[in-house]
Amino acid sequence: MPFIPHTEQDVAEMLAALGIASAEELFDEIPRSLQCDGLDGIADGISEMSMLNLMRARAKNDETGTCFLGAGCYDHHIPAAVWDIASRGEFLTAYTPYQAEASQGTLQLVYEFQTMLASLAGMDVANASVYDGASALAEAILMAVRIQRRAKSKRVLVPGALHPTYLATVKTIVSQQGIEVDLLPMQEGVVPTANLNIDDAVAVVVQQPNFFGLLEDADAITDAAHTAGALLIGVVNPMTLAMLKPPGAWGSKGADIACGDGQPLGIPMASGGPSFGFLCSRLANVRQLPGRIAGRTTDPNGNEGFVLTLQAREQHIRRAKATSNICTNQGLLVTAATIYLTLLGPHGLRAVANTCHRNSHHLVDRLTSFEGVTKRFDQPFFHECVLDFDRSTSTLQQTMLEQGILAGYPLEGLIENGERAMLVCATETRTEADIERYCEVFANG
Repeated sequence: MPFIPHTEQDVAEMLAALGIASAEELFDEIPRSLQCDGLDGIADGISEMSMLNLMRARAKNDETGTCFLGAGCYDHHIPAAVWDIASRGEFLTAYTPYQAEASQGTLQLVYEFQTMLASLAGMDVANASVYDGASALAEAILMAVRIQRRAKSKRVLVPGALHPTYLATVKTIVSQQGIEVDLLPMQEGVVPTANLNIDDAVAVVVQQPNFFGLLEDADAITDAAHTAGALLIGVVNPMTLAMLKPPGAWGSKGADIACGDGQPLGIPMASGGPSFGFLCSRLANVRQLPGRIAGRTTDPNGNEGFVLTLQAREQHIRRAKATSNICTNQGLLVTAATIYLTLLGPHGLRAVANTCHRNSHHLVDRLTSFEGVTKRFDQPFFHECVLDFDRSTSTLQQTMLEQGILAGYPLEGLIENGERAMLVCATETRTEADIERYCEVFANG
């Protein structure tokens, strides 16, 4: 039921049954200093008709035309069958599969998802799932600190080219738990591996490709972290793993934890969300992995079945002892991703990744053929690249947008001389004609 009304009599009867005078007394355990007396920043409600008119107007603002924007959210082709299947009532309205005998379809799907993600990342196990890639990284850091609980420090090193939203989310979530987050220096857009100083860090984070689309020397950083006694956390784009070395194979021992955002796997851009985050781990650390894990088993008659397993009850009851209290999974989006991966298979996913790589390099080659356009970093990149322009990129973006082209992600405030820098991306959806149209509008702009 979408709306449950409570009359004044209903409320009075409830309070009388509880033996309290007001609903506020239900929250008397919360210190007064943490309570809010009102929502001053929230406007008064409007009518349903006015709301619908407002949302229609806002929806028109999302009609941006041909997209060359990446920066963590990508315009991939989604086969029609993905959401046709995911929108079936069995998936669309299903809730947490606590009752295994009534949830075999959902549990099998979760199991298949975990199997595919773990295989793609080259790891032993995967969960299903967390809110998004940024919160997945925060959970991975908390997990690493728990694994290294005997370490003297709680210092975590993250690369200078980590996605800025991921960095902000990590600091918000872990800052109240005594965890120190320090940046590894950046040189030419990547972490320099010569004389890498890890000191007493409990964990080191590597994003591959990083926020600027560049490829880090993940092997060297992984080995350096392990030599120093730190765990290695890999942040990855799952689409790129069809071509790039998986985190489980980095260095001599591989990453200890891998995480990322699943949006490239059949999830529409949808104005930036929602998406889902994934977490993968080595089997030795599986009991520190937050979220739900589905397992395959047999009943007393030998029939195969699926159940939730290794899920700490404390996450539902004794919250203070839980490994995580923000591990609600994005079940419908995981469903879509599982269907997407099933439809494409390993060869199809590799074809998509290869086309993204080829299209982006073609776009960059065409744009840098114009006078005044150069690559900021002379480093290998996957399907995003930072370009410097001889004009303001905010003005350039607006000019391009007026011609139906979302030109890229301006980097003002995120990089030195960022007011003239932009991150551009071309996925498999961009055609030769799209790229030529971009160049034509840019040349005439």
